Amino acid sequence: MTGDLFDAASMYDEDYLHFFVGPESGGAPSHGPVVGTAYTGATLAADLVRGLLGLEPGMAVLDLCCGHGALANELAARGCQVTGLDSSTVFLDRARADAVARKVEVDYVAGDMRALPDWDGRFDRVVNWTTAFGYFDDDGNRGVLDEIGRVLRPGGRLAMDLDNQVRFLSSYTPSRVTARRANGDMLVDRHHLDPLTGRFEVERTVVRDGQARTLSFLKRLFGFPELRDWLTAAGFTAVTAYGEDGAPLRADHHRMVVVAER
Repeated sequence: MTGDLFDAASMYDEDYLHFFVGPESGGAPSHGPVVGTAYTGATLAADLVRGLLGLEPGMAVLDLCCGHGALANELAARGCQVTGLDSSTVFLDRARADAVARKVEVDYVAGDMRALPDWDGRFDRVVNWTTAFGYFDDDGNRGVLDEIGRVLRPGGRLAMDLDNQVRFLSSYTPSRVTARRANGDMLVDRHHLDPLTGRFEVERTVVRDGQARTLSFLKRLFGFPELRDWLTAAGFTAVTAYGEDGAPLRADHHRMVVVAER
């Protein structure tokens, strides 16, 4: 297993939920220069996933890096047999509580996407949503694709929701206020793009209840041809890409949803 390039636990914590989850929040973050998110809620995201993956009730679905469970719980409400895996115990606690409130069943599991449990050929579909891929070195990221292929059944399909690199770069800014609450709490991000590694690096200042702390994180940016080739090398076929509206990927889409078959 490759070493972590940043401390994910310091980013995906209660502060993250404070700013991005709940009725007073600004919604899911874009993880980059584009302010806001292309999906206004889990319902629209689930509609897109259902259409692109041909989801049917009873299918075994893995929500890989499920976060606080918004999409996993929505897919479970539609009759899928959902497993959600994430490394953040804070997120998983919230996901389980929301599942109970919605009266849906999801098997939430703490784990590392680079080393999935003994789930060989268990799932009909794998969903990896809201820029949840590309947080390790390239060997680690490729290893994630191998792990996804291992847990998919023959003929199983994957959908990955990522930033559309073309649109992302066209709206690049050196810094921004990423989230703001009415009481003055805010997240302020400073951005750096390393063209040699394709990594987007962020120094984030969290201001909450009059206290400030700084953390850093990074993600790998992908154009479709590169990720298509990575998926093909990992044993996937029929690799295609769409925008957030389900239409074939265009330069003006905010999101790139890559769909591939095992």
